[in-house]
Amino acid sequence: MKLKVLAALLAYSAAAYAQAALTADQVKTFTLNNGMKFIVLESSAIPNANMYTFWKVGSRNEAPGTTGLSHFFEHMMFNGSKNYGPKMFDRTMEANGGANNAYTNSDVTVYQDWFPASSLETVFKLEGDRIAHLSIDPKMVESERGVVLSERSTGLENSNVRMLMQELNSVAYVAHPYAIPTIGWESDIKAWTLQDLQHYFRTYYAPNNAVSVIVGDVKFEEVKKLATKHFGSIPKRAAPPAVRTVEPEQTGERRLFVAKPSATAANLMVAYKVPQAGTAENYALDVLQALLTEGKTSRLYKALVETQLATSVGAYNTDGFDPGLLYMFTVAAAGVEPAKVEKAMIAAIEKVAKEGVSDEELQKVKNAKLLGIYRAQETINGKAQMLGNYEVFFGDYKKAFEAPAAYEKLTAADIQAVAAKYLKKSLRTVGVLAAKED
Repeated sequence: MKLKVLAALLAYSAAAYAQAALTADQVKTFTLNNGMKFIVLESSAIPNANMYTFWKVGSRNEAPGTTGLSHFFEHMMFNGSKNYGPKMFDRTMEANGGANNAYTNSDVTVYQDWFPASSLETVFKLEGDRIAHLSIDPKMVESERGVVLSERSTGLENSNVRMLMQELNSVAYVAHPYAIPTIGWESDIKAWTLQDLQHYFRTYYAPNNAVSVIVGDVKFEEVKKLATKHFGSIPKRAAPPAVRTVEPEQTGERRLFVAKPSATAANLMVAYKVPQAGTAENYALDVLQALLTEGKTSRLYKALVETQLATSVGAYNTDGFDPGLLYMFTVAAAGVEPAKVEKAMIAAIEKVAKEGVSDEELQKVKNAKLLGIYRAQETINGKAQMLGNYEVFFGDYKKAFEAPAAYEKLTAADIQAVAAKYLKKSLRTVGVLAAKED
């Protein structure tokens, strides 16, 4: 009964949000002669705007010897260009009432600017200058190299999940560069040369390798004018080399153990090979992940936390250009052996493939997904992230507006089918992190 009530409440909320949802015809685009594409959404609810620039470069574009360069440029892009010295990007943004951030993953590097709409041209000047005239100063390189090395060591020490995921990736992938940690390997970070950096920047930070999304209290024609002024003269370059390596089919379970003496509880991670973003099964897999791990009514929460075998459950899966992994992880309760947790976890996962899910259970998750889509559209940040993700990973921002219908039409049979197809022993990698082996 509780599940039915929750599903009904979520459905009511989603329906209310849907009436004021964003529509595709509100979005406009243009592409400069150098190939840089801009997506613009005028939204005057508040006098602010943002600019999210998606660069199609991440650790999947790296190779032994140059691992970590994508993430390193996330640092370097804030450390000086022709008209703005080191740290001046942040200071100029702050002086104009704005803020910024950035992130790098296996597939993309994304730079995020938030600012009063009146500062639009200042932001275009900043972004255009660092793309056209980034400074790769040797002293700054060495300074940031130290920062990244420290970030790598402290991150692995402070996060059991991060350490386990890094080691699991190196086992799950035998050929594809998704095995490379985004932050890079320590020996490569120490060994990059200025020539490595210059070549990497010229190759991937070309305007024809980027998509910029501007949302907020702006006018399309003004954005187009400023983009032409500050980005239009940056030369187009040859398309970056394609990632040619295809991960061979996995034909059996893989396992690993990570010893971490400081670990106070065992961590267990199970990862399954799944398709890249934009495939027909994308939405069914997303719902399956939520059904297994999201909230106190999820399958793994009930199987592990409610039975006091574990203290938490979670999942991780990002959009990617190539087939990737769906990770599910848990932390064992004190005194509980990892093998016992694993047995219960695998049983709960396989039960979906064998027995399926109830209509009520499915409807609750579908309603939550729809509600999440509409809530994200309430903010200019949510809108920019959504439009950029769909443009880059699904090939067209317009596909974002097809998502609600794609979730709505899913059936219990669809969920059971993807569970049976992908969440099976031959496609999984199991990792355990603990202070010592059993």
